[in-house]
Amino acid sequence: MAQENLVHILTLCGNCNCGCPELYVDPKAPAEQRVVITDDFGNAIRLSGGQLRDIVDLARAGALDDAANA
Repeated sequence: MAQENLVHILTLCGNCNCGCPELYVDPKAPAEQRVVITDDFGNAIRLSGGQLRDIVDLARAGALDDAANA
């Protein structure tokens, strides 16, 4: 994935060289595709800031606790 326009926000894990998932913002993308999450297989998803906010709120409320144990 071309990352020249992406602003890096964070790397999940980062303790290895296996291509850890990362979170970016693409300031040139339409608002509904501005947040970019890449995985360690080279795939990416795009979502809006509102969608990311919903995920964060749900995670804070515990909705992802069981998924983290999968």
